[in-house]
Amino acid sequence: MTGREILHKMKVKAGFGSSTSNTGKGKTKMYGKRISHGYHLVKGQTFHAMEDYVVAQFKHARDSELGLFAIFDGHLGHDVPDYLQSHLFDTILKQPNFLTDTDGAIRKAYEITDSMILNKANKLGKGGSTAVTAILIDGLKLVVANVGDSRAVLCKDGLAKQLSVDHEPNKERKCIEMKGGFVSNLPGDVPRVDGQLAVARAFGDRSLKVHLSSVPDVKDVIIDDKTEFLVLASDGLWKVMSNQEVVDAIRDIEEPQVAAKHLTEEALKRKSKDDISCIVVKFQ
Repeated sequence: MTGREILHKMKVKAGFGSSTSNTGKGKTKMYGKRISHGYHLVKGQTFHAMEDYVVAQFKHARDSELGLFAIFDGHLGHDVPDYLQSHLFDTILKQPNFLTDTDGAIRKAYEITDSMILNKANKLGKGGSTAVTAILIDGLKLVVANVGDSRAVLCKDGLAKQLSVDHEPNKERKCIEMKGGFVSNLPGDVPRVDGQLAVARAFGDRSLKVHLSSVPDVKDVIIDDKTEFLVLASDGLWKVMSNQEVVDAIRDIEEPQVAAKHLTEEALKRKSKDDISCIVVKFQ
């Protein structure tokens, strides 16, 4: 067995997913609450290797019980999302103010991680990645952050609530133009930063970074008795299903791994051609 194969098996056991580990699940108890998760990934109809990576694991740190969940949707290669999968949460948890100012710690960790990626561009390549991360603290508080168009949606009392922000180029046109960039709007295509990238915020993308941002939007949510589940997914799902359609499709499915797989299959039925990765976290 090669060193790379050993590393991959370690990642799978720890709750990491990539193109060769397309499904997984886990469960724990946090302050009397039963928390469970499941994830599923499907490669899109593209000529490149799978570029979606996930993290879904429970961890004890700083005297707290944590749930760590993330989707990293790469472009122009898989090295940047692979790096994020291995390093972003470690960097967040190392911030001295993680528990006292979790939002600030996440923003700082995103900044540090993006700088590391840019400094390693010769090794990691010219590509980049979106990210949506969710940290569950002691089963009571959920902190979601994102750059790009991977999305986090919460189901509360049957209603879908989007926690992340889709960073579309047209929405951030003014900021991009102030930095000297432009947003293309060609017929038959989506808006793109400098005619290339379909998101206005991302990790990496060294050649475009002067016109891009890696500053995340961060949102805190209290998990109460009406909070049912969380869905994280790459845009391969959201391109073909609305937030409420996603919630309605899996609300009656008890097992989160089955729910995540059902969503990827539904997206395929609706002709999604992109890579599709999905995590479902059940709070009840």
